[in-house]
Amino acid sequence: MAKGEGAESGSAAGLLPTGILPAAERPAQVKKEPKKKQQLSICNKLCYAVGGAPYQVTGCALGFFLQIYLLDVAQVEPFFASIILFVGRAWDAFTDPLVGFCISKSSWTRLGRLMPWIIFSTPLAIIAYFLIWFVPDFPRGQALWYLLFYCLFETLVTCFHVPYSALTMFISTEQSERDSATAYRMTVEVLGTVLGTAIQGQIVGQADTPCLQDPSDSALAMEGANHTQSTTSLKETQNAYLLAAGVIASIYVICAVILTLGVREQREPYETQQAEPMSFFRGLRLVMSHGPYVKLIAGFLFTSLAFMLVEGNFALFCTYTLGFRNEFQNLLLAIMLSATFTIPIWQWFLTRFGKKTAVYVGISSAVPFLILVAFMESNLIVTYVVAVAAGISVAAAFLLPWSMLPDVIDDFHLKQPQSHGTEPIFFSFYVFFTKFASGVSLGISTLSLDFAGYQTRGCSQPARVKFTLKLLVTIAPIVLILLGLLLFKLYPIDEEKRRQNKKALQALREEASSSGCSDTDSTELASIL
Repeated sequence: MAKGEGAESGSAAGLLPTGILPAAERPAQVKKEPKKKQQLSICNKLCYAVGGAPYQVTGCALGFFLQIYLLDVAQVEPFFASIILFVGRAWDAFTDPLVGFCISKSSWTRLGRLMPWIIFSTPLAIIAYFLIWFVPDFPRGQALWYLLFYCLFETLVTCFHVPYSALTMFISTEQSERDSATAYRMTVEVLGTVLGTAIQGQIVGQADTPCLQDPSDSALAMEGANHTQSTTSLKETQNAYLLAAGVIASIYVICAVILTLGVREQREPYETQQAEPMSFFRGLRLVMSHGPYVKLIAGFLFTSLAFMLVEGNFALFCTYTLGFRNEFQNLLLAIMLSATFTIPIWQWFLTRFGKKTAVYVGISSAVPFLILVAFMESNLIVTYVVAVAAGISVAAAFLLPWSMLPDVIDDFHLKQPQSHGTEPIFFSFYVFFTKFASGVSLGISTLSLDFAGYQTRGCSQPARVKFTLKLLVTIAPIVLILLGLLLFKLYPIDEEKRRQNKKALQALREEASSSGCSDTDSTELASIL
């Protein structure tokens, strides 16, 4: 990019260290730095993207099947099952800032600062995940068993996912490269949800436990079911869950190995010049006082809560309100496959029209289909059409938060240039609020269904339960989406602001690289003298 580059290399001055050259000749050397842009190959992006699959595969399997497993296979009391699910989600949300704090105190190693967390948490996580789906022989301590290993697994997968999320800022300094890698990642993560649903659903579906025809008389119905279903059949169901857990655990390990071998963690040039990182609580105070970050997470908190209400009640809604008990897995696959194929389209859209426009168009596109679901009669073909269309909005909800967070961090670095090591705080607290929304949606759904008179393992439900499910899957998400979109109006980083930040950061990196080069040249000159 610098003019006269060939003439300089052929001159006698080119044989001398740059520190000895006259000052007038130094700018030509400094201008060479922008030429070295960190272009990520497709292989690098794919290896990075594959690392997002373990969190989605395991999370999808747990989210859709753990409740049914605890009630029908492990036969845990419904009260204890609700405690396991709620405490597990609450603990999962709490561990994100805790792990973010520990990562921010970590020092750089030969593998980086984030990679060691990913490497060492993986073997322990797969052991804990497998034991979640194992039925112990002591029935009295089953609730404690599942609570312990559920919380342990959520802690370990957080030790994987928080540093992996923060890794976005350390694979490249180019915004366009990070956005492209994020699109690859979101595509693989949606594929991960498809894999989790398909593997768990198809394997476990071969040994499904029948529903109770008369749930009003639960004691007699349970006794009849126990006599009807042999011990061998229940054991086959338990083995099916273990087989599914083994397959998913294998995918977890393979993805972690590919991520470790295919991605190199890079350090910012200006960060290496800082003496030592700031304290976690000072960094947290600066992060939470950064206006664009607060507005971004507030907007996505409402939209995430909307989609999680749909996710958490989708199985019950299809089974009892629409009457498609045997089509739930196929409808879910239709949604996820649609989302997978449309993520590249959304990546093109946000590049062409901007991220804020993509938020408005992508997330609001779910509203018409939710209204259609609320007022339509039970029709399988229409339901499949709505499922495919809903996947388009799910793709936008997957992609946009992770594509916009790096822009907020770049803006923060410009306003707080002396603050480094805060990336895990940004990502961990965003994940914390997302999981908090998940816990809230789970609590609201369970409490609402309980008040409506939900009957466990029933083949049908009262009309009040069906109406409550319709509210949870349609009306409540629509209201939350509209509130989230109103908050996005306050988000200040548009495309013009992003371009300004990119130029300013590039100048900061060039200055840092130039300063580092000058220090090296001074040392070299001293040794020559």
